[in-house]
Amino acid sequence: MSGSSRRVLITGVGPVSGFGIGIDALWDGLCSGATAIRPITAWNASGFSSTVAATIAPEQLDIRAIVPKSYRKATKVMARDIEIAVAAADSAVRSAGLMTRGTAEGATPTIPPARVGCQIGAGLIPADSDELSAAMQSCQTADGSFDCGEWGRTGMNNLTPLWLLKYLPNMLACHVTIIHDCQGPSNTITCAEASGGLSIGESMRVIRRGDADACLSGGAESKVNYMGLLRQTFAQRLAPVPTGGDGAAAVRPFDPSADGTVLGEGGGLLIVEDAESAKSRGVPAWAELRGFAATQCRCDDTVGIDLANAGDDIAAAVDGALQQAGVRADQVDAVVPMGSGIACVDAAEAHAVRQIFGSRAATLPLITVAPQVGIVGAGTSALAACVAARCLREQRLPARLSTGNSVKLGVDADARGAIAATLRHIVVTTTGLGGQSAAMVLGRIA
Repeated sequence: MSGSSRRVLITGVGPVSGFGIGIDALWDGLCSGATAIRPITAWNASGFSSTVAATIAPEQLDIRAIVPKSYRKATKVMARDIEIAVAAADSAVRSAGLMTRGTAEGATPTIPPARVGCQIGAGLIPADSDELSAAMQSCQTADGSFDCGEWGRTGMNNLTPLWLLKYLPNMLACHVTIIHDCQGPSNTITCAEASGGLSIGESMRVIRRGDADACLSGGAESKVNYMGLLRQTFAQRLAPVPTGGDGAAAVRPFDPSADGTVLGEGGGLLIVEDAESAKSRGVPAWAELRGFAATQCRCDDTVGIDLANAGDDIAAAVDGALQQAGVRADQVDAVVPMGSGIACVDAAEAHAVRQIFGSRAATLPLITVAPQVGIVGAGTSALAACVAARCLREQRLPARLSTGNSVKLGVDADARGAIAATLRHIVVTTTGLGGQSAAMVLGRIA
Protein backbone atom coordinates (compact mmCIF):
# COMPACT_ATOMS: atom_id res chain seq x y z
CA MET A 1 0.00 0.00 0.00
CA SER A 2 1.36 3.45 -0.82
CA GLY A 3 0.32 7.06 -0.74
CA SER A 4 -1.88 8.87 1.76
CA SER A 5 -4.06 5.77 2.30
CA ARG A 6 -1.41 4.28 4.56
CA ARG A 7 -2.37 4.58 8.22
CA VAL A 8 0.48 5.66 10.49
CA LEU A 9 0.68 4.45 14.08
CA ILE A 10 2.88 5.19 17.06
CA THR A 11 4.09 1.78 18.20
CA GLY A 12 6.89 2.85 20.54
CA VAL A 13 7.62 5.82 22.78
CA GLY A 14 10.97 6.72 24.27
CA PRO A 15 10.90 9.93 26.31
CA VAL A 16 13.88 11.15 28.31
CA SER A 17 13.35 13.81 30.96
CA GLY A 18 14.47 14.91 34.38
CA PHE A 19 12.35 12.04 35.70
CA GLY A 20 14.59 9.51 33.90
CA ILE A 21 14.50 7.36 30.80
CA GLY A 22 11.30 5.80 29.50
CA ILE A 23 7.61 6.49 29.51
CA ASP A 24 6.92 4.94 32.92
CA ALA A 25 9.34 7.27 34.71
CA LEU A 26 7.86 10.29 32.94
CA TRP A 27 4.24 9.25 33.43
CA ASP A 28 4.66 8.44 37.12
CA GLY A 29 6.31 11.80 37.73
CA LEU A 30 3.65 13.75 35.85
CA CYS A 31 0.68 11.98 37.42
CA SER A 32 2.07 12.25 40.97
CA GLY A 33 2.44 15.99 40.60
CA ALA A 34 6.19 15.82 41.15
CA THR A 35 8.70 18.09 39.45
CA ALA A 36 12.14 17.42 38.04
CA ILE A 37 13.14 21.09 38.28
CA ARG A 38 15.99 21.51 40.74
CA PRO A 39 19.05 23.72 41.31
CA ILE A 40 21.72 23.45 38.63
CA THR A 41 24.69 21.70 40.26
CA ALA A 42 26.83 20.50 37.35
CA TRP A 43 28.30 24.00 37.03
CA ASN A 44 28.02 27.35 38.77
CA ALA A 45 24.89 29.12 37.55
CA SER A 46 24.80 31.74 40.30
CA GLY A 47 25.63 34.52 37.85
CA PHE A 48 22.42 33.92 35.90
CA SER A 49 18.97 35.20 36.79
CA SER A 50 17.64 31.64 36.51
CA THR A 51 19.59 29.08 38.53
CA VAL A 52 17.36 26.01 38.17
CA ALA A 53 16.58 23.48 35.45
CA ALA A 54 14.99 20.08 34.92
CA THR A 55 18.18 18.06 34.66
CA ILE A 56 18.85 14.36 34.15
CA ALA A 57 20.79 12.95 37.10
CA PRO A 58 24.07 11.13 36.25
CA GLU A 59 22.74 7.82 37.54
CA GLN A 60 19.71 8.12 35.25
CA LEU A 61 21.72 8.25 32.03
CA ASP A 62 24.79 6.02 31.64
CA ILE A 63 25.35 6.06 27.90
CA ARG A 64 27.97 3.27 27.96
CA ALA A 65 25.41 0.94 29.51
CA ILE A 66 22.90 1.74 26.75
CA VAL A 67 24.91 1.35 23.55
CA PRO A 68 26.15 -2.05 22.32
CA LYS A 69 29.61 -3.03 23.59
CA SER A 70 31.03 -2.69 20.10
CA TYR A 71 29.95 0.95 20.00
CA ARG A 72 31.23 2.17 23.35
CA LYS A 73 34.29 3.91 21.91
CA ALA A 74 31.95 6.21 19.99
CA THR A 75 30.54 7.58 23.24
CA LYS A 76 33.69 9.71 23.52
CA VAL A 77 32.38 11.90 20.73
CA MET A 78 28.83 12.20 22.03
CA ALA A 79 27.71 15.57 23.35
CA ARG A 80 24.91 15.58 25.91
CA ASP A 81 22.27 16.06 23.21
CA ILE A 82 23.52 12.99 21.36
CA GLU A 83 23.46 10.89 24.52
CA ILE A 84 19.84 11.89 25.14
CA ALA A 85 18.84 10.97 21.58
CA VAL A 86 20.61 7.61 21.75
CA ALA A 87 18.96 6.82 25.09
CA ALA A 88 15.55 7.86 23.74
CA ALA A 89 16.00 5.70 20.64
CA ASP A 90 16.89 2.66 22.71
CA SER A 91 13.82 3.17 24.88
CA ALA A 92 11.53 3.67 21.86
CA VAL A 93 12.81 0.59 20.02
CA ARG A 94 12.30 -1.59 23.09
CA SER A 95 8.88 -0.04 23.72
CA ALA A 96 7.85 -1.03 20.19
CA GLY A 97 9.08 -4.61 20.58
CA LEU A 98 11.55 -4.17 17.74
CA MET A 99 14.79 -6.06 17.35
CA THR A 100 17.60 -4.06 15.76
CA ARG A 101 21.36 -4.23 15.59
CA GLY A 102 21.37 -1.92 18.59
CA THR A 103 19.25 -4.13 20.83
CA ALA A 104 20.54 -7.58 19.80
CA GLU A 105 23.81 -7.68 17.87
CA GLY A 106 23.85 -10.41 15.26
CA ALA A 107 20.11 -11.06 15.40
CA THR A 108 17.78 -10.73 12.41
CA PRO A 109 16.12 -7.29 12.58
CA THR A 110 12.34 -7.20 12.92
CA ILE A 111 12.00 -4.79 10.00
CA PRO A 112 14.52 -4.81 7.12
CA PRO A 113 17.00 -1.94 7.74
CA ALA A 114 16.33 -0.43 4.31
CA ARG A 115 12.70 0.06 5.37
CA VAL A 116 13.52 1.95 8.58
CA GLY A 117 14.05 5.72 8.44
CA CYS A 118 15.13 8.27 11.01
CA GLN A 119 14.10 11.92 11.38
CA ILE A 120 15.31 13.76 14.48
CA GLY A 121 14.93 17.35 15.62
CA ALA A 122 18.08 18.86 17.08
CA GLY A 123 19.31 22.10 18.56
CA LEU A 124 22.49 24.08 17.99
CA ILE A 125 24.84 22.18 20.28
CA PRO A 126 27.30 24.44 22.14
CA ALA A 127 30.89 23.33 22.58
CA ASP A 128 31.89 22.01 25.98
CA SER A 129 33.19 25.04 27.87
CA ASP A 130 35.95 23.13 29.69
CA GLU A 131 37.34 21.65 26.46
CA LEU A 132 37.22 24.95 24.60
CA SER A 133 38.56 27.14 27.39
CA ALA A 134 41.52 24.82 28.03
CA ALA A 135 42.54 25.10 24.39
CA MET A 136 41.95 28.86 24.32
CA GLN A 137 44.02 29.37 27.45
CA SER A 138 47.09 28.20 25.55
CA CYS A 139 46.66 31.25 23.28
CA GLN A 140 46.68 33.80 26.07
CA THR A 141 49.35 36.47 25.87
CA ALA A 142 51.39 37.88 28.73
CA ASP A 143 48.96 40.79 29.17
CA GLY A 144 45.98 38.42 29.32
CA SER A 145 44.59 39.06 25.84
CA PHE A 146 43.71 36.37 23.28
CA ASP A 147 46.06 35.83 20.33
CA CYS A 148 43.99 34.79 17.29
CA GLY A 149 47.10 33.96 15.32
CA GLU A 150 48.33 31.59 18.00
CA TRP A 151 44.93 29.92 17.96
CA GLY A 152 45.38 29.15 14.28
CA ARG A 153 48.97 27.97 14.76
CA THR A 154 48.71 25.82 17.90
CA GLY A 155 45.59 26.49 19.95
CA MET A 156 43.12 24.46 17.97
CA ASN A 157 45.54 21.54 18.03
CA ASN A 158 44.91 21.33 21.76
CA LEU A 159 41.35 20.26 21.09
CA THR A 160 40.72 16.53 21.19
CA PRO A 161 40.72 14.60 17.89
CA LEU A 162 37.31 14.49 16.20
CA TRP A 163 36.26 17.32 18.52
CA LEU A 164 33.84 18.90 16.04
CA LEU A 165 31.90 15.64 15.59
CA LYS A 166 30.48 16.07 19.08
CA TYR A 167 28.69 19.29 18.18
CA LEU A 168 27.10 18.94 14.75
CA PRO A 169 23.27 18.83 15.03
CA ASN A 170 22.99 15.99 12.51
CA MET A 171 25.10 13.74 14.76
CA LEU A 172 22.01 12.80 16.78
CA ALA A 173 20.49 11.06 13.77
CA CYS A 174 23.92 9.86 12.68
CA HIS A 175 24.57 7.87 15.85
CA VAL A 176 21.00 6.58 16.11
CA THR A 177 20.99 5.33 12.52
CA ILE A 178 24.36 3.62 12.92
CA ILE A 179 23.44 1.93 16.18
CA HIS A 180 20.07 0.65 14.95
CA ASP A 181 21.10 0.21 11.30
CA CYS A 182 18.40 2.52 9.92
CA GLN A 183 19.10 2.60 6.18
CA GLY A 184 15.91 4.36 5.07
CA PRO A 185 15.38 8.12 4.62
CA SER A 186 17.12 10.21 7.27
CA ASN A 187 16.89 13.89 8.12
CA THR A 188 17.70 16.45 10.79
CA ILE A 189 15.48 19.47 11.48
CA THR A 190 16.62 22.44 13.56
CA CYS A 191 13.67 24.75 14.29
CA ALA A 192 13.94 25.24 18.05
CA GLU A 193 11.11 23.78 20.15
CA ALA A 194 9.08 22.79 17.08
CA SER A 195 11.89 20.56 15.75
CA GLY A 196 10.63 17.28 17.22
CA GLY A 197 7.10 17.79 15.95
CA LEU A 198 8.32 18.75 12.50
CA SER A 199 10.43 15.59 12.43
CA ILE A 200 7.45 13.43 13.37
CA GLY A 201 5.48 15.07 10.56
CA GLU A 202 8.33 14.30 8.16
CA SER A 203 8.31 10.66 9.27
CA MET A 204 4.56 10.50 8.68
CA ARG A 205 5.08 11.71 5.12
CA VAL A 206 7.95 9.29 4.50
CA ILE A 207 5.77 6.36 5.54
CA ARG A 208 2.67 7.54 3.68
CA ARG A 209 4.55 7.85 0.42
CA GLY A 210 5.87 4.31 0.87
CA ASP A 211 9.58 5.07 1.38
CA ALA A 212 9.73 3.35 4.78
CA ASP A 213 7.66 1.06 6.97
CA ALA A 214 8.86 2.58 10.24
CA CYS A 215 10.87 5.59 11.40
CA LEU A 216 12.63 6.60 14.57
CA SER A 217 11.36 10.14 14.98
CA GLY A 218 11.31 12.99 17.48
CA GLY A 219 13.83 15.35 19.01
CA ALA A 220 16.28 15.84 21.86
CA GLU A 221 18.31 18.65 23.36
CA SER A 222 19.98 19.89 26.51
CA LYS A 223 19.94 23.62 27.06
CA VAL A 224 21.38 23.27 30.55
CA ASN A 225 24.75 24.76 29.71
CA TYR A 226 26.34 28.21 29.68
CA MET A 227 25.40 29.01 26.10
CA GLY A 228 21.87 27.59 26.31
CA LEU A 229 21.09 29.56 29.45
CA LEU A 230 22.72 32.71 28.08
CA ARG A 231 20.78 32.65 24.80
CA GLN A 232 17.45 32.17 26.55
CA THR A 233 18.33 34.90 29.05
CA PHE A 234 19.07 37.37 26.24
CA ALA A 235 15.77 36.38 24.60
CA GLN A 236 14.04 37.25 27.90
CA ARG A 237 12.30 33.89 28.05
CA LEU A 238 13.44 32.68 31.49
CA ALA A 239 11.68 33.14 34.82
CA PRO A 240 14.04 34.70 37.36
CA VAL A 241 14.84 32.08 39.99
CA PRO A 242 17.66 33.08 42.33
CA THR A 243 19.75 30.56 44.22
CA GLY A 244 17.43 28.74 46.62
CA GLY A 245 14.28 29.76 44.71
CA ASP A 246 11.38 27.46 43.78
CA GLY A 247 11.77 26.74 40.07
CA ALA A 248 8.59 24.72 39.67
CA ALA A 249 6.46 27.49 41.15
CA ALA A 250 8.10 29.98 38.79
CA VAL A 251 6.69 28.26 35.69
CA ARG A 252 3.05 29.34 35.37
CA PRO A 253 1.56 28.29 32.02
CA PHE A 254 -1.29 30.50 30.78
CA ASP A 255 -1.05 32.89 33.71
CA PRO A 256 -1.03 36.40 32.21
CA SER A 257 1.29 37.54 34.99
CA ALA A 258 3.86 34.79 34.36
CA ASP A 259 7.38 36.04 33.71
CA GLY A 260 9.09 33.18 31.93
CA THR A 261 9.98 29.53 31.81
CA VAL A 262 12.63 27.14 33.08
CA LEU A 263 14.91 25.10 30.85
CA GLY A 264 15.32 21.34 30.89
CA GLU A 265 17.13 18.58 29.10
CA GLY A 266 15.48 15.68 27.38
CA GLY A 267 13.04 14.99 24.58
CA GLY A 268 11.73 11.84 23.03
CA LEU A 269 11.96 9.51 20.09
CA LEU A 270 8.97 7.53 18.87
CA ILE A 271 8.54 4.59 16.55
CA VAL A 272 6.21 5.84 13.83
CA GLU A 273 5.08 2.82 11.82
CA ASP A 274 2.83 1.79 8.97
CA ALA A 275 -0.31 0.13 10.33
CA GLU A 276 0.10 -2.98 8.16
CA SER A 277 3.66 -3.42 9.40
CA ALA A 278 2.50 -3.16 13.01
CA LYS A 279 -0.34 -5.60 12.33
CA SER A 280 2.04 -8.14 10.83
CA ARG A 281 4.17 -7.93 13.97
CA GLY A 282 1.14 -8.29 16.24
CA VAL A 283 2.06 -5.34 18.44
CA PRO A 284 -0.42 -2.98 20.10
CA ALA A 285 -0.05 0.65 19.10
CA TRP A 286 0.00 3.56 21.51
CA ALA A 287 -1.93 5.89 19.22
CA GLU A 288 -2.62 6.71 15.59
CA LEU A 289 -0.89 9.69 14.04
CA ARG A 290 -3.81 11.00 12.05
CA GLY A 291 -2.84 14.48 10.94
CA PHE A 292 0.03 16.95 10.81
CA ALA A 293 0.57 20.52 9.64
CA ALA A 294 3.10 23.31 10.08
CA THR A 295 3.06 27.08 9.68
CA GLN A 296 5.44 29.99 10.08
CA CYS A 297 4.21 32.63 12.50
CA ARG A 298 4.29 36.33 11.84
CA CYS A 299 6.62 37.91 14.38
CA ASP A 300 6.53 41.62 15.06
CA ASP A 301 10.21 41.68 16.02
CA THR A 302 11.24 39.85 12.78
CA VAL A 303 13.37 37.29 14.64
CA GLY A 304 10.60 35.31 16.25
CA ILE A 305 11.13 36.14 19.90
CA ASP A 306 7.93 38.13 20.47
CA LEU A 307 5.14 35.79 19.37
CA ALA A 308 2.27 37.62 21.05
CA ASN A 309 0.43 38.14 17.76
CA ALA A 310 1.07 34.68 16.35
CA GLY A 311 -2.24 33.18 17.48
CA ASP A 312 -3.82 33.06 14.02
CA ASP A 313 -0.77 31.29 12.58
CA ILE A 314 -0.72 28.72 15.39
CA ALA A 315 -4.43 28.16 14.82
CA ALA A 316 -3.74 27.63 11.10
CA ALA A 317 -1.33 24.80 11.95
CA VAL A 318 -3.88 23.15 14.23
CA ASP A 319 -6.64 23.59 11.66
CA GLY A 320 -4.44 22.06 8.96
CA ALA A 321 -3.67 19.05 11.13
CA LEU A 322 -7.37 18.54 11.92
CA GLN A 323 -8.29 18.76 8.25
CA GLN A 324 -5.67 16.22 7.25
CA ALA A 325 -6.86 13.94 10.06
CA GLY A 326 -10.51 14.30 9.08
CA VAL A 327 -11.26 15.19 12.69
CA ARG A 328 -13.69 17.92 13.77
CA ALA A 329 -12.78 20.30 16.57
CA ASP A 330 -15.58 18.88 18.73
CA GLN A 331 -13.94 15.45 18.51
CA VAL A 332 -10.78 16.68 20.27
CA ASP A 333 -10.74 15.98 24.00
CA ALA A 334 -7.43 17.55 25.10
CA VAL A 335 -4.58 19.71 23.81
CA VAL A 336 -0.88 19.56 24.64
CA PRO A 337 0.45 23.07 23.97
CA MET A 338 3.97 24.21 24.75
CA GLY A 339 2.51 25.96 27.81
CA SER A 340 5.85 27.46 28.66
CA GLY A 341 4.99 30.28 31.04
CA ILE A 342 6.45 32.75 28.51
CA ALA A 343 3.57 35.23 28.53
CA CYS A 344 3.59 36.25 24.86
CA VAL A 345 3.77 32.63 23.63
CA ASP A 346 1.08 31.47 26.05
CA ALA A 347 -1.19 34.32 24.95
CA ALA A 348 -0.77 33.30 21.31
CA GLU A 349 -1.45 29.64 22.09
CA ALA A 350 -4.55 30.58 24.10
CA HIS A 351 -5.76 32.69 21.18
CA ALA A 352 -5.35 29.69 18.88
CA VAL A 353 -7.25 27.41 21.26
CA ARG A 354 -10.12 29.88 21.46
CA GLN A 355 -10.16 30.33 17.69
CA ILE A 356 -10.26 26.60 16.92
CA PHE A 357 -12.46 25.35 19.74
CA GLY A 358 -14.72 28.32 20.35
CA SER A 359 -16.91 28.08 23.46
CA ARG A 360 -15.27 24.75 24.38
CA ALA A 361 -11.91 26.47 24.95
CA ALA A 362 -12.76 27.31 28.56
CA THR A 363 -13.35 23.66 29.47
CA LEU A 364 -11.11 21.76 27.03
CA PRO A 365 -8.26 20.34 29.16
CA LEU A 366 -4.78 21.59 28.37
CA ILE A 367 -1.94 19.24 29.33
CA THR A 368 0.95 21.35 30.63
CA VAL A 369 4.23 19.68 31.53
CA ALA A 370 6.74 22.57 31.60
CA PRO A 371 6.44 23.09 35.40
CA GLN A 372 7.55 19.48 35.79
CA VAL A 373 10.15 18.85 33.06
CA GLY A 374 10.98 22.33 31.80
CA ILE A 375 11.27 23.37 28.17
CA VAL A 376 13.66 20.93 26.53
CA GLY A 377 14.43 22.76 23.31
CA ALA A 378 14.22 20.63 20.18
CA GLY A 379 12.79 17.76 22.22
CA THR A 380 9.77 19.72 23.50
CA SER A 381 7.11 18.68 20.99
CA ALA A 382 8.36 15.07 20.81
CA LEU A 383 8.14 14.77 24.58
CA ALA A 384 4.61 16.18 24.36
CA ALA A 385 3.70 13.54 21.75
CA CYS A 386 4.91 10.79 24.10
CA VAL A 387 2.70 12.20 26.86
CA ALA A 388 -0.30 12.44 24.53
CA ALA A 389 0.15 8.83 23.43
CA ARG A 390 0.21 7.64 27.04
CA CYS A 391 -2.89 9.73 27.84
CA LEU A 392 -4.79 8.06 25.01
CA ARG A 393 -3.74 4.59 26.10
CA GLU A 394 -4.49 5.18 29.79
CA GLN A 395 -7.57 7.37 29.24
CA ARG A 396 -6.12 9.63 31.89
CA LEU A 397 -4.79 13.18 32.18
CA PRO A 398 -1.68 13.88 34.30
CA ALA A 399 -1.51 16.44 37.07
CA ARG A 400 -0.96 20.14 36.40
CA LEU A 401 1.10 22.51 38.55
CA SER A 402 1.56 26.20 39.29
CA THR A 403 -1.28 27.90 37.44
CA GLY A 404 -4.37 29.54 38.85
CA ASN A 405 -5.23 32.30 36.41
CA SER A 406 -5.76 30.57 33.08
CA VAL A 407 -9.41 31.64 33.14
CA LYS A 408 -8.15 35.13 32.28
CA LEU A 409 -6.99 33.74 28.93
CA GLY A 410 -10.18 31.75 28.46
CA VAL A 411 -8.54 28.30 28.69
CA ASP A 412 -8.45 25.37 31.13
CA ALA A 413 -4.91 25.02 32.48
CA ASP A 414 -5.21 25.53 36.25
CA ALA A 415 -3.47 23.29 38.77
CA ARG A 416 -5.15 19.97 39.65
CA GLY A 417 -4.33 16.32 40.24
CA ALA A 418 -4.34 13.53 37.70
CA ILE A 419 -7.84 12.55 36.54
CA ALA A 420 -9.53 9.93 34.41
CA ALA A 421 -10.93 11.20 31.11
CA THR A 422 -12.57 9.98 27.92
CA LEU A 423 -10.04 10.77 25.22
CA ARG A 424 -10.65 10.18 21.52
CA HIS A 425 -8.22 12.65 19.96
CA ILE A 426 -5.47 14.86 21.37
CA VAL A 427 -3.87 17.78 19.55
CA VAL A 428 -0.18 18.47 20.17
CA THR A 429 0.97 21.94 19.14
CA THR A 430 4.32 23.64 19.65
CA THR A 431 5.68 26.97 18.46
CA GLY A 432 9.42 27.40 18.64
CA LEU A 433 11.71 30.37 19.09
CA GLY A 434 11.77 31.80 15.59
CA GLY A 435 8.08 31.22 14.94
CA GLN A 436 7.87 27.77 13.37
CA SER A 437 4.70 25.96 14.51
CA ALA A 438 4.02 22.25 14.32
CA ALA A 439 0.68 20.59 15.10
CA MET A 440 -0.34 16.96 15.07
CA VAL A 441 -3.50 15.00 15.84
CA LEU A 442 -3.19 11.75 17.74
CA GLY A 443 -6.12 9.36 17.88
CA ARG A 444 -7.03 6.60 20.28
CA ILE A 445 -6.60 3.02 19.11
CA ALA A 446 -10.01 1.38 19.45
